[in-house]
Amino acid sequence: MPNIADNLTAIQKRIAAACDRAGRAPEDVQLVAVGKKFPPPIIHEAADCGLTLFGENRVQEAKAKIPDCPGHLRWHFIGNLQTNKCRDAVALFDFLHAVDSLHLAAELNKRCEQAAKVMPVLLEVNVSGEGSKHGFTPEAAVAAMEAFFEFPQLELHGLMTMAPFTRQPESARPYFQKLRELKSACEDQLGAPLPELSMGMSGDYEIAIEEGATFIRLGTTLFGPRSAADKD
Repeated sequence: MPNIADNLTAIQKRIAAACDRAGRAPEDVQLVAVGKKFPPPIIHEAADCGLTLFGENRVQEAKAKIPDCPGHLRWHFIGNLQTNKCRDAVALFDFLHAVDSLHLAAELNKRCEQAAKVMPVLLEVNVSGEGSKHGFTPEAAVAAMEAFFEFPQLELHGLMTMAPFTRQPESARPYFQKLRELKSACEDQLGAPLPELSMGMSGDYEIAIEEGATFIRLGTTLFGPRSAADKD
């Protein structure tokens, strides 16, 4: 079983140190606890440690898990979303991190309208250009800004990305810098602020914080290896 309380204490210290290096306040960074494959008892334990913001990247897993978790928790969807899962995603989640196409945005807008719900979203950007990753190209992301005026049920709050996997966290810095710079260009195009940057995972979140992340998505560094979830 993971020692979530100890892990969280260590993470909070590292968040505070990264914010200090960047001249930021720790409260400006929100930790999204990624519970992928971890069952409700583990989520309960994490909630008992004071965590309230949780992320899932599979709609079907979330649909089975969320009803058995504490009712006061907030749930963000952080994975690749298929259009045939939009109805459930709109019902289950408070925030969507990875809108990766205007086609998906249109379907989400329709489902939100049917549910009489306004959904805050982030645009996913593939800053690395890797074929294995989803998202708009940086150029397409800027061009897509004005299209969001056609989606009144969606509130565009910012951008999200995944840096390439690396064992050297510093290698992720150029990608996070690029997303931060792109956010400014998108704000100019939209004519409105985009306050959120979702970037940084267990291996590189301190670098992401130094480059302006407002959401960091942490799974294994908080909950332990995914293999522990299978045993639980």
